[in-house]
Amino acid sequence: MRSDMRHVASSPVRIKRAYEPYLPEDSQRVLVDRLWPRGLSRQDLADVVWLRDVAPSTDLRKWFGHEPERWPEFRRRYFAELNANPATQTLCDLVEAGPVTLIYGARDEIHNQAVALAEYLREQA
Repeated sequence: MRSDMRHVASSPVRIKRAYEPYLPEDSQRVLVDRLWPRGLSRQDLADVVWLRDVAPSTDLRKWFGHEPERWPEFRRRYFAELNANPATQTLCDLVEAGPVTLIYGARDEIHNQAVALAEYLREQA
């Protein structure tokens, strides 16, 4: 399945790298990185809502370092952060309003915060 078209269960949430071209079916695009994706200008992602506050904390992001063996613990810690984060409600409201595509900059398409965040949203539904 193409990464830009991955659906998370039956949820109206998709996941896509920031470097992939916009497609009409992307719907509302939400950047979920704390840092702006390298090499992209604000104009490149002009249609994107940037919710940096739903991204993992700087300490958690640095600890994880996209190490696959840390993935289960990263998810546990990130979900705890999301549970305590008021910005999470903003994202939940966007998801309830219609389809959302979570945009991320990481190279790893399996072990990144957008994948974890989509799982979290699915569990909250």
